[in-house]
Amino acid sequence: MFTVTARTVLELGSELISSDVIAFYELIKNGFDAQSSSGVKIKFDILLTQRSAQTVLRSSVQDPEEFKALIERHIERDIDPSIKTAFESELDEANSTKELREIVANAPEKHNRIVVEDTGDGMSAKSLKEAFLVIGTSSRRDAVSEALKTGKAATPYLGEKGIGRLSAMRLGDTLEVVSASETDTHLNILKIDWSDFSEPGLMLEDIDVKPRKGRKKPTPDYHGTRLFIGRLEQSWSREKVAELGKYDFARLIDPRMPQKKRPKVTVYFNEERIATPRLPSSILEAAHASMKGRFEYVDGEPILTCNAEVKDLGFDHPPETHTYVLDAQEMQGAFGEELGEVLDEALQELGPFKFELYWYNRRRLSRVDSTGQNKSLRELQDQWSGIMLFRDGFRVFPYGEDRDDWLDLDRKALRRSGYLLNKTQFIGRISISRIQNPLLIDQTNREGLRENDSQQAFLNIVKWATQEALGDAIGTTEREHKPQKARIVGAADRLKTLERRVKSAVGGLREVVPPGEREPVDEVQHTLQELLAFAEALRGRIDEAEKEGRQLLDMAGVGLMVEVVAHELARSSENALNVLGSLKDADVSDEVRSQLSTLQAALKSLGKRIRILDPMSVSGRQTKETFDLKKVVDEVLEAHQSQFDRESIQVLRDDDPRPVKVTAVRGMVIQVLENLISNSVHWLDVRGKRDVSLTPTIRISVEANPPLITFEDNGAGISRENAEKVFHPFFSLKEKRKRRGLGLYIAREIANYHQGTLELSNQIDDETGRLHRFLFELPEEAKR
Repeated sequence: MFTVTARTVLELGSELISSDVIAFYELIKNGFDAQSSSGVKIKFDILLTQRSAQTVLRSSVQDPEEFKALIERHIERDIDPSIKTAFESELDEANSTKELREIVANAPEKHNRIVVEDTGDGMSAKSLKEAFLVIGTSSRRDAVSEALKTGKAATPYLGEKGIGRLSAMRLGDTLEVVSASETDTHLNILKIDWSDFSEPGLMLEDIDVKPRKGRKKPTPDYHGTRLFIGRLEQSWSREKVAELGKYDFARLIDPRMPQKKRPKVTVYFNEERIATPRLPSSILEAAHASMKGRFEYVDGEPILTCNAEVKDLGFDHPPETHTYVLDAQEMQGAFGEELGEVLDEALQELGPFKFELYWYNRRRLSRVDSTGQNKSLRELQDQWSGIMLFRDGFRVFPYGEDRDDWLDLDRKALRRSGYLLNKTQFIGRISISRIQNPLLIDQTNREGLRENDSQQAFLNIVKWATQEALGDAIGTTEREHKPQKARIVGAADRLKTLERRVKSAVGGLREVVPPGEREPVDEVQHTLQELLAFAEALRGRIDEAEKEGRQLLDMAGVGLMVEVVAHELARSSENALNVLGSLKDADVSDEVRSQLSTLQAALKSLGKRIRILDPMSVSGRQTKETFDLKKVVDEVLEAHQSQFDRESIQVLRDDDPRPVKVTAVRGMVIQVLENLISNSVHWLDVRGKRDVSLTPTIRISVEANPPLITFEDNGAGISRENAEKVFHPFFSLKEKRKRRGLGLYIAREIANYHQGTLELSNQIDDETGRLHRFLFELPEEAKR
């Protein structure tokens, strides 16, 4: 059987209650859990601040009466009369300045206190002994568990761990509990001196703490609890408490909660009420953009809906609204990288929640006009900045604190061009519930949510809404109403990384093959070096295009092509090294030749890909020529055949029997096809992970009148709400590692360049209820 030292209680309190704000928060929740009808009152009774006491003690005044007058001038105004009377009695009994100095030195510790008061159920002597003095009592947790089982609409308690009472320890060394239930005739008193617990070797059972009977209740029907916390750990001044009220107590409870439902918390410094402001609607109305969303279940399926409004980006544009809807499959694509196979279960267990986020261009708020209105708005935005999390109306810490970047907004903003979306630019709230979100529970130390699959799904959803959806809404509004040159950044850096992989693999080839068999390896090395030089030339085109300031179509097209080539280089060279590495200790001859044959087949496939990509180079892209559209489709599909075999994808063709001659830029048409194939392979994989019986299929048909390529697959599909958004630049529902968001945008620009169209057909698939078919149509005059 374990025994516990007394100081364990001190260690437990210091570990679990990490700040004064959390300590107050826990005590406030206890008041509301006691069903306090009038709310919770927190009063700072401060006779003499530490600073005032030190000022008096540094004085050179020697005359006792003059010294008493000096003390009187430093006593805080509106102090509780009983405290002031007791202090003045001490002063009157002093016979010398030395004694007066001792009284002043001890005054902050002796007379300053914090009082937490509620008019809840109160505690009887039995409750104090069997509940309050039992650390980790399970009564509230049992009640919450029962509510979860029975499906009640609201949780019966805000706290359930039975450790909130240790919060008083954080604030001061002594605690006096004065409480009474409705049936009690007298007050019940419990006194604790936490310093008693610090004696080395003392066991917990050696501390004699028990309630006693106090005076009669003030009125027969009185019930409630008052906590008197003394020997305060902090020096509390009027200014410090006002700051606490403005920035911390104001945010303890959801500031957007309707006034009638809002739990009442009042704060006093002595007898003066300290303001705890509410979030004014004026600052929300001044937001330059906003995002409101909800995660819910429709017919049992999880759905994320985000509604963005872009009101003012600093140039003339009408207010723009954008709606984003993600179902389980799209969330699988967006978040699957982080959660993998557990995502479906995590989404089902997560439970519904809502959020609203308001974004501000702080540079514009900082411009002060003649009325000072902008300055006032900037101060309000500073005061309320941060995206806070509330459970059943009460704050979950540390989310929304200045030091906390729980949605990775600042880190993401460092890599974002255009408008920044960092944490200080937001005012926001996210509302969850203990009953509806049972797995979103606090860590024991109150420093965030416990890590589990549902918590990870929750974070990914909010991050996507904040960073991707709102970012796309702002970017789309800017592109539509403020035309400007866009630039693709980072393609060259990604290529350098992939080149390093190629060189490392090539450098190891000769070391793993016996000397007599190196002639094929020399050929492999030569081929890879040529491909590497080709990639280097493409990278040079990126640099050239950047210098010349070319438009996005050329710039991004080359960048994406380089990335495709570089990935193929990396894959093939690494595969080559793996194949040859297996021969290091093997008996060569026929086996060596077989393995090298496999390697050469891989390089042959790569060569086809390179030949297909070559016409997409900048020089090749600009010249129109006449060609058979069906043959181009054949060439592209042949170059991907090894990939289709690897992914078990079947390709079905249904073409016009006649040749389909067109005059167009061949490389651009290839790029459209490459992008459609790349997307299909990805989303077929996404659906395949959810449906193991799926036979991945791509269907392509080429028609002549007018020239039309119909491309569809049976992958995850696209929701009707996102049918146009998939063509927005930088909008993507792929996981972070693959998220570029440029392919379909460039493909549509290519169609426009040819006076053609690239559309997502509005034909709904009967099986998925989603869109799967792309139509790439060239104008009639392109036909030859």
